[in-house]
Formats: sequence, structure tokens, C-alpha cells
Amino acid sequence: MKNFSPGLVPTLITVPCVLILLALTIWQVNRYAWKVDLTNQINSQLSAAAVALPAGDLDPEEWHYRRVSLTGEFDHDNEVHLFSHTTKGRSGFQIITPFMRGEEEDIILVNRGWVPEVNKEAQTRLEGQIEGEVTVTGIARKPWGKSWSFLPKSNAEDNVWLYGELAAMADHLNVSVAPIFVELDEADVPGGLPRGGQTRVSLPNNHIQYAFTWLGLAIAMIVIYILYGLKRGRSKQG
Repeated sequence: MKNFSPGLVPTLITVPCVLILLALTIWQVNRYAWKVDLTNQINSQLSAAAVALPAGDLDPEEWHYRRVSLTGEFDHDNEVHLFSHTTKGRSGFQIITPFMRGEEEDIILVNRGWVPEVNKEAQTRLEGQIEGEVTVTGIARKPWGKSWSFLPKSNAEDNVWLYGELAAMADHLNVSVAPIFVELDEADVPGGLPRGGQTRVSLPNNHIQYAFTWLGLAIAMIVIYILYGLKRGRSKQG
């Protein structure tokens, strides 16, 4: 390496940049492993047998994506309409209904499933308004809100919601509810509506691609640094 003389400034720029890029590479690899573990955990919970959801204070993080069972009655007079699209792109609403277990104080907001826009109002699907005590199964979900501040707001006055704003929905209904939703499994419903089984899990795992990007940039910088140093060293000796 007699002819290698990159100079002080290029060295002070290249070394920190390469170290940062390598650190980002390691971080993305760790994120990939974390995402794989999370995906496996969620898939395991989704495929597990349903367990009875306990009453009282619940930890939304602990119950998120767990399969649960509930016994009680629907309060069809107090539906909440969550704007939604099907997997085929049709617009409509997911019908969220208070579900009362034993005592009035034990209420869970249950997502019964999707209906087309023309069936938003309950009177257009009376056959599916199941009465009396029933046992249902579904997936527990924690609440969610706007991901970006510039996104539109829900319209509580018209009972049209864009996000899973559980606390705001409870205030709108003037009830106290458990801190989670339950999205019902697909099941036969008189009249066919609402259509359950609307739980969607989307956990893209592109971290290995990101890791290769950072690593590629680090290698490119090292190669450029070496070639520049060799060229500069030869020109100094010449």
C-alpha cells in the first residue's frame, strides 16, 4: 500500500459514513429478525383455539390479535359505522356493535363485519340483527387512530368513523367499554350481513432489502475511497 494516500479530509468523511452505514445494516438485520418473530407470534395467536375474554381491565397489547370467545347480547340500537373497503376494493362499512356480557358495565365493542354502502343502516338488514344471548368468537384488536395528522377526521355527528378510535366511539355511545375491539370470525348470519372474518394482518418485512442497500452503499464508499487513495498516492509519487 505504498501508493495509498487518500488524504485527511476524505478519510474523515469516509470512515464515519461507512461506520454509520454498517450500523444501519446491522439494525435492519435485527429488525428483520424481530419482524419474523412478531409475524410468527401473531400467526400462532390467530390459529390458536379461542379463549374466554376475561372481564375487567385488560391490557390491549397483551390481547392484540388473540382469538377470543364472548357470551352475551348485541345492542343493535347503538351501532357504529367504520368506513372500510373489501379486499376487492368495494367500499362499505364495518358494523361495530356494543356487546353486553352479564352486567351492563361489561361492554365490548364488537366488529360484526362488513356491509355494502347501501346496507349501512340497520333497517336494511334486519334479518341479520341477531337477538338474545349468543356465543361468538373473533380476534381481539387494540384501538388505532390517524397515522398522519393531515388525514381526514372521523365524523362522529354522522356516526361515520375512519379509524378504530375506541375511546371516541365509547363517548359517542355514552358507555364505558373494554379497551379492545373484537372482530368476529366469518360465520353464517341470517340474510348474509354483516360479513365477518374481516381481520387483516399486514406486516411487510423488507428489512433484508434495506440491509443490503446500506451494506452496498458502505462497500461502494470503501471501494471509491481505496481507488481514490491509490490514484492520489501514485500521482504524488509521479
